Amino acid sequence: MRRPNKAPPVASKDGPRINDDIRNAQIQLIDQAGDNKGTVETVAAIRMAQEAGMDLVEISPNVSPPVCKIMDYGKYKYSAQKKAAEARKRQKIVEIKEIKLRPMIDDHDYDVKMRAMQRFFEEGDKVKITLRYRGREMAHQEIGTKLLDKVKSDVAEFAKVEQDARFEGRQVVMVLAPR
Repeated sequence: MRRPNKAPPVASKDGPRINDDIRNAQIQLIDQAGDNKGTVETVAAIRMAQEAGMDLVEISPNVSPPVCKIMDYGKYKYSAQKKAAEARKRQKIVEIKEIKLRPMIDDHDYDVKMRAMQRFFEEGDKVKITLRYRGREMAHQEIGTKLLDKVKSDVAEFAKVEQDARFEGRQVVMVLAPR
């Protein structure tokens, strides 16, 4: 039995079409100096680009006729790649750090948690505060509410409340973001 011919899938190119990949009969041409040459036959535009030692690159394919520019495509791709790398290098990924509290936390433990929280805000990270109730602590939820209010007032100068305290089962969750 003959097996069906499995040709590899056609690789789709990323980026604009160049030179012979441009299939339109006429294009709007911009030369290497940036001057608009008007509507030109595609074949003539490709010839002009080759004479200049450059490529014909399709800039705006969705207009009629499509806009093409004569430029050095290798240099264009290289500069685009450098810009993308620079943008990736500059971006800051904001992490969400979590601080877990209990309603009956002691003063020193609270101070340690607050110092950690302040360090997270200085690094530019968000902080998720989780206040967990155990057993009979659920009967005295006002203690936890007072604790969260105290946290809000203590960090008010270097953080703002992004998501106010809300109940999720036996715990209360609040998210703070740096100012």
